[in-house]
Amino acid sequence: MATDFKSIPIIDIGPLLSKSDDPDMGSDPGVAQVVEQLDRACREAGFFYVKGHGVPDPLVKEVRSIARKFFHLPYEEKLKIKMTPEAGYRGYQRLGENITKGVPDLHEAIDCYTEIKPGRYGALGKPMEGPNQWPQYPPNYKELMEEYISLCSELSRKIMRGIGLALGGSPSEFEGDRAGEAFWVTRIIGYPGVPDANGDNKTDNDVGWFHLLGEVLFHSFELRCSPDSKVRNLSGEWISAPPIPGTFVCNIGDMLKIWSNGLYESTLHRVVNSNAKFRVCVAYFYEVCNLPCLPLMRVNHR
Repeated sequence: MATDFKSIPIIDIGPLLSKSDDPDMGSDPGVAQVVEQLDRACREAGFFYVKGHGVPDPLVKEVRSIARKFFHLPYEEKLKIKMTPEAGYRGYQRLGENITKGVPDLHEAIDCYTEIKPGRYGALGKPMEGPNQWPQYPPNYKELMEEYISLCSELSRKIMRGIGLALGGSPSEFEGDRAGEAFWVTRIIGYPGVPDANGDNKTDNDVGWFHLLGEVLFHSFELRCSPDSKVRNLSGEWISAPPIPGTFVCNIGDMLKIWSNGLYESTLHRVVNSNAKFRVCVAYFYEVCNLPCLPLMRVNHR
């Protein structure tokens, strides 16, 4: 349940990652300590930073840099991968085209998803079938993003193993024959800067950050590079979640709140870009396809 937290906890998940493929990982003292911290953070704030995640910092910087280069291209070039129903709702959205609660969002973005082969989900999945649309420029955009997404998927799977243990289940609660194959969503977002007192929009010295688990309804887990984020505690106070070098910031999505019988909190948050610098955000959402079939898990909370 949410509390009046005043800051976002930082968790070193190195011990969890080192044992994440060990069938007996739950009995390891280092893993147990990380699991306890995950459990507390998910209950009290629904948000936490992770360090020791193993994703190379040079890759993080490259991803942020190449995303910025795309958004600075002319609109005519960006619209070559415009999002359409025929493209499986993948591709580029112009500034203001994405709508949240009836209000246009002040950002532009590229949406991409796990590529779905025709017939995989029958007629229900047809609107989302097809390959992702990647820009031709900058060069190597597709290869770099796919490498990054692959690492995000593996990191998310391992953190969810810790959350499975925290919920009193096995490490494999959210995967395998019982849970289904994971599904990912990535949204690469550009936020225009706010003009300074001289009317200038500066675009240098971007300091993005990454964010794991999901703010979007029915997502469970997101990874994001973002400008600044505000997280609302139980009293309605907005708590700052500033960028911390070398970390990912994670938040619980609505579906994980449901699966935990409401014990874990899907905390309301918002992205704020209040300075003149153009910012980028690479949001990675982690899903488990068949989990609505699972029973609610939290039965033996410590």
